[in-house]
Amino acid sequence: MTAEMIPKFLAYLQAMRGASTHTIRSYEHDLTLFFKTCEGTPDRKSLRSFIASQREQGISKRSIARRLASLRSFFRYCLKEGVITENPAELIENPKIEKRIPHSISYEQVEYFFSLPTTSTYPGLRDRAIMELFYSSGLRLSELSGLNKSDFDQKELLLLVRGKGKKERIVPITESAAKWIDLYLSHSKRPQDQDAIFLNKFGTRISPRSIDRLFVSYLRKSGLAENITPHIIRHTIATHWLEHGMDVKTIQLLLGHASMATTTIYAEVSSELKKKTVKNFHPRG
Repeated sequence: MTAEMIPKFLAYLQAMRGASTHTIRSYEHDLTLFFKTCEGTPDRKSLRSFIASQREQGISKRSIARRLASLRSFFRYCLKEGVITENPAELIENPKIEKRIPHSISYEQVEYFFSLPTTSTYPGLRDRAIMELFYSSGLRLSELSGLNKSDFDQKELLLLVRGKGKKERIVPITESAAKWIDLYLSHSKRPQDQDAIFLNKFGTRISPRSIDRLFVSYLRKSGLAENITPHIIRHTIATHWLEHGMDVKTIQLLLGHASMATTTIYAEVSSELKKKTVKNFHPRG
């Protein structure tokens, strides 16, 4: 009976919590995976058996923790709907995960990578504007893809951004990013009847996946050993903000983090960089 609640739960996530397509797909995958192995009514025993089988298959602790989180949310929903009388996942502990320090790159690497698009061409101009905006404001990939022309206030250097859970926030942007966006929007080859800011080669809104592919293609051309993705650029600007004296609370607001704990990890990044600098350059390092 409980597995039959999956479609209702996914619909609830979309309608009531504003979950993205990617998030819903992840929940569906995790729940389907569990119920394939579960015989009868799900309980703590079947959950522990599921976790054990995941470990045996070599699934990472991080992935197991995510699947447990999906199951907890699902059973919480079922409990609320009166389908079950207790949440079997509530007392199951997450595997201990080592905190992962976000990777960032240097400002010199940012400058070099951003110089790769041929801005005399229409596609190159768009790509440079995309890169500049990522570094300007630390947007998520889906946030940048979802931007409309009406969200861009060039005079005030502001953007209206729709983040996770459809939460809106106003984000300041740099003059440099605004300049590149304006050059791209006013280009003669850009279809002016489209609401989206960034368009693909077919003249419609560019997808997050297409932007990811752009970064892969430029990384290949760059010869850089570093892995540079939109998410790395987001980590990078957060780290650079911190190193230049911006407080963690402001960074949290700019990045759209719901929890301060998510943002404070950048303080650890900054500490690691300082330690590395001392080790490399101190006479007694």
